[in-house]
Amino acid sequence: MRVRTATSALHPTVVLWMAVGLVGYTLLPWYGLDGNLFTLSWLLDGYPLDDDVAPALFLVLQGDKFWLAPLGPLLLAPLLLWGRQKSDPFFGYLLIAVGATGAAYLLLQGFGIGLRGFQWQWLTSLFGELDDRQFGMGWGALLVGCAFLFLFTLGLAARGAVAGDEFVVGSIGFVVAVVTIFIFMPIGQMLGSALLTQEGDYSLPVFLAKLSSDRLWSLGCLAGGPRCGVAWNSLFLAILVGVMTTALGLVFALVVTRTGFRYGALLRALTVLPIITPPFVIGLAIILLFGLSGAINLGFAELIGVQPTRWVYGLPGLLIAQVLAFTPIAFLVMIGVVEGVSPSMEEAAQTLRANRWQTFITVSLPLMRPGLANAFLLSFIESMADFGNPLVLSGNFDVLSTEIFFAIVGAQYDQAQAAILALVLLFFTLGAFYAQRFWLGKKSYTTVSGKGDAGVHPHLPATFRNLVIAVAAVWTLFTLLIYVTIFYGSFVKLWGVDFSLTFEHYVKAFSIGWNEFGVHWRGSAWSSFWTTMEIALISAPLTAAIGLLTAYLLVRQNFAGKDTFEFATMLSFAIPGTVIGVSYVIAFNVPPIELTGTGIILVLSFIFRNMPVGVRAGVAPMSQIDRSLDESSLTLGANSWQTFRKVVL
Repeated sequence: MRVRTATSALHPTVVLWMAVGLVGYTLLPWYGLDGNLFTLSWLLDGYPLDDDVAPALFLVLQGDKFWLAPLGPLLLAPLLLWGRQKSDPFFGYLLIAVGATGAAYLLLQGFGIGLRGFQWQWLTSLFGELDDRQFGMGWGALLVGCAFLFLFTLGLAARGAVAGDEFVVGSIGFVVAVVTIFIFMPIGQMLGSALLTQEGDYSLPVFLAKLSSDRLWSLGCLAGGPRCGVAWNSLFLAILVGVMTTALGLVFALVVTRTGFRYGALLRALTVLPIITPPFVIGLAIILLFGLSGAINLGFAELIGVQPTRWVYGLPGLLIAQVLAFTPIAFLVMIGVVEGVSPSMEEAAQTLRANRWQTFITVSLPLMRPGLANAFLLSFIESMADFGNPLVLSGNFDVLSTEIFFAIVGAQYDQAQAAILALVLLFFTLGAFYAQRFWLGKKSYTTVSGKGDAGVHPHLPATFRNLVIAVAAVWTLFTLLIYVTIFYGSFVKLWGVDFSLTFEHYVKAFSIGWNEFGVHWRGSAWSSFWTTMEIALISAPLTAAIGLLTAYLLVRQNFAGKDTFEFATMLSFAIPGTVIGVSYVIAFNVPPIELTGTGIILVLSFIFRNMPVGVRAGVAPMSQIDRSLDESSLTLGANSWQTFRKVVL
């Protein structure tokens, strides 16, 4: 007779998340620490009795934070499932109840009790004045929150949600939770101020008046006026940028994969270079070349005998800068899609006597539609949300992103106006999102199946091949010119005044010395350099992981609310980075989540600001992988996590 152990009497995943929650409740500091958790210095600061570093259990036992007491019994409640099977209805219902109740109570006490006691008047009326207070949640609260979340999703899976798949339901719950906390909550708090007046009251007429103002929607430029509204300016620019970057991204992808170009690796590096360059730098280089005193502008003016103009300030310069900056994003999306087109389909077309041009137009290009749509959408949204380039080059061509910035940090400080402008920007983004879905329709673009495909992609038609190579060459030379200007300008004493060469700027920024402690980074730029590297090394893999997981859920799974889920993941990309930063400061400056002034808030803002890039870049190639591969893996006994890790990835 087989003896059932304690762990076998309780579902192992339940045991795991109970353990995680209890570790957070009984061992880790409940509130946020001043320093890093992993230095363990908090163990010497009065742990576990000092309120600043005490776990929740010790806070309750000392009678300090009595409102944390219910969390302990809730974490132990799954013990009632001892000996019950996952198929038992009570199993799922209890976990759903425990997870939902625990998460709701955790949020209620976090938002309801702050630095001045009760935050809501009804709590004061019900319980009287609270003489205690609490700060932002820490690692202990984080683990308890995760435990309740995944106990809840485990209960949903037990009741048959998404075919009872624990990994998929847990992944959906995780993505929904982080998107809600780090996208919806901060942006919602800021957009909620759209109805506010300067006096702090809510007014619908004032909101409608600002929303319909000529500053936003004027079409005066079409009737001979000086300018159009900022909404139309932003929309027109974004469409132009989306079309041009998608076309250039496709051109470079074709050159690398379909022309036999021998220096594809070098071309990839040059193409991606602008994505790591700050927009201000690209804008500055364009001004140095094409500005009123720019080298090319002056040379061309002298050549044809006219006065140099300020043509680069406005739509032309802004278009050049944004296309240069966002083409790499389109290329990264398109390269995977172009490589993913099955050669056997193209060979089948040629077997049926289609020439190379007919094969490309009727077979290859239609199969690239998911990539084209995703590349356009990303470039469109990037253009809408771009702040650096318009700030440098827009001139009198006003766009939404800079208007939002000046409404927040300018002399007017009109938070309601900024919120209204952000709503308009969101409207355009939503329109682009659904236009993309309409264009793709419900057709299948699957080209990668479980069958072997040893074919070779056919080369492009000769004329078209020469055209794409010429376009790629011209744009590559222009990109090189921009970076040569940046590089040369770094050695010039003062551009436009003193062109003598010097190392002064590098010495000032990156000088290195020695002292009794070893290497001394004396340059003024070293501190920001190492901080940037640290944040990037942390943010990049986390962004990629969340993006790929979300793409997997969107492409490979079907669940209720999928369309809303997909749009929610794109929401942060539609808001300028400056607005994201301001909304984060507003939302995470007070309990229950205090992050302002820490490196964590920078990491989180980068992750969720750039999450849509990872999502869309993952959606396009995953759309080409036949679902039969997943089904085969599951049939052979692998679970969804193993299938995702070993097959899809």
